[in-house]
Amino acid sequence: MSTPKQNMEILPRGVQMTLGLGLIALCAFPFTSTDYYTEMITRMMIMAIFAMSLDLLQGVTGLVSLGHAAYFGLAGYALAFLTPAGEPVSLWWSLPVAVLGSGLAALVIGFFVVRTHGIYFIMVTMAFAQMVFFLFFDNKVLGGSDGLYINFKPDTAVFGWVPFDLDSKRTLYYFTLGAMLLVYAFLRRLLWSPFGRALAGIRVNEHRMRAMGFATFGYKLAAFTLAGALAGLAGYLWGIQTGYINPELMGFQMSAHTIMMVVLGGMGNFAGAIVGAFTFEYLLHVFKDLPQVGSVNLGKHWQLWMGLFIVLLITFAPRGVLGLASRLGKSRPSSANDTNTHTDKEDAS
Repeated sequence: MSTPKQNMEILPRGVQMTLGLGLIALCAFPFTSTDYYTEMITRMMIMAIFAMSLDLLQGVTGLVSLGHAAYFGLAGYALAFLTPAGEPVSLWWSLPVAVLGSGLAALVIGFFVVRTHGIYFIMVTMAFAQMVFFLFFDNKVLGGSDGLYINFKPDTAVFGWVPFDLDSKRTLYYFTLGAMLLVYAFLRRLLWSPFGRALAGIRVNEHRMRAMGFATFGYKLAAFTLAGALAGLAGYLWGIQTGYINPELMGFQMSAHTIMMVVLGGMGNFAGAIVGAFTFEYLLHVFKDLPQVGSVNLGKHWQLWMGLFIVLLITFAPRGVLGLASRLGKSRPSSANDTNTHTDKEDAS
């Protein structure tokens, strides 16, 4: 049976050390930067959570979804609807409700879409997402095309005691950092569980897994639901940070951007999803800020430069940024026949 080793690279020690230094830099960043850049890195971490949720589907289970942004946006709308007009909502119950709401939507939609395969799965996920998009876009009761404002950040009080204040940009930064690390640790452990190994087997050969007695429909539906719930966590954090939600967050473009993040970092490696999200968001700022040369505004055509960069990267580094780093570090991908070899080494990565 396939294992997650088939889906992930053994990161060389140098890459592991670089990722560790990156984590230390993230921990120290708010003390060395302005509020603007603190907010920018917070947004990158939110998108990293979103990218990891999609990587569970795309990189681990082999299900490419073009409608994953629907669950991201639904959680943001849930926060907007749950927040009263004149006071903040409690974090401790609104967060679980928003995440579970996105997971429930993924469960209902997934019940239909995971019955399909290949290109049909991709098209059906996009069709459901577009239906959700137009439901909110065309309905004034749900905010319409203008979206909704979230005037208050959630309240963290517990029986009158306030452990932290999300109105502080620095506090929100560390709250998001903690959420990103928890999601990463959870998904890494999930890969080594029997459930995670079954998902990897489905990605490699679903027919063989079914012949071995695995109920592949249930496994795929569970992965689809979990991925939707984690996307909802990212959407909830997005709503907290921006204070604004609109239907564009559910659109095809948002889903496509997340796929690019996963591909940029390297599919099947959740550290790669984080790196890909940071890389994509950073390049987004760089390309949008390109100067005007003569009568041509280079920044206006940022999609062109982003597309060229991704094409070049996939051409010369098909396993993404972490795959390129591993190759430069003279590491090798895990063999398809490895079962229990190098387990301790991979756990360290």
